[in-house]
Amino acid sequence: MGRELKGPTGLFYEDLEVGDTAKTMSRTITEADIVNFMGISGVFEELHMSTEYIKEHSMFGQRVSPGPLTFIIAEGLAIQLGLIHHTGMALLGIDNMRWPAPTFCNDTVHVVLEVLDKRESTSKSDRGIVNFRHTVRKQTGEDVLVMDKVRLMRRRAA
Repeated sequence: MGRELKGPTGLFYEDLEVGDTAKTMSRTITEADIVNFMGISGVFEELHMSTEYIKEHSMFGQRVSPGPLTFIIAEGLAIQLGLIHHTGMALLGIDNMRWPAPTFCNDTVHVVLEVLDKRESTSKSDRGIVNFRHTVRKQTGEDVLVMDKVRLMRRRAA
């Protein structure tokens, strides 16, 4: 079992071990978040914006957060940990992104990060590649978003 990681100073590639975990603070997704996200993104779906449509047609029966909003809130919470401040070089990709359950207006979410694996860069010695799993959970303990992120991380100077 890995260690529990703490921020706010960025960790280098060498500081991370497979199995390490970290947990973010929590954040409630509000109606204002949903409305503002729709306005910025242009994701104007009745499922998210019309209470009458939701009452009559939604299988959820209540306002649901758009999946991309849940993703971006989770990304913000993860960045606020500070684990990659000044040491994260690039987000290389996101694999296996799934929303196993809905996130509703007024749900409170947090993110659990886990180091899945890591490898040194074969082309440049100042960096390595780290695979993280991000599991977003709401107040009930239910997973609402799971994804694997591949990040390019700075290595300590030799």
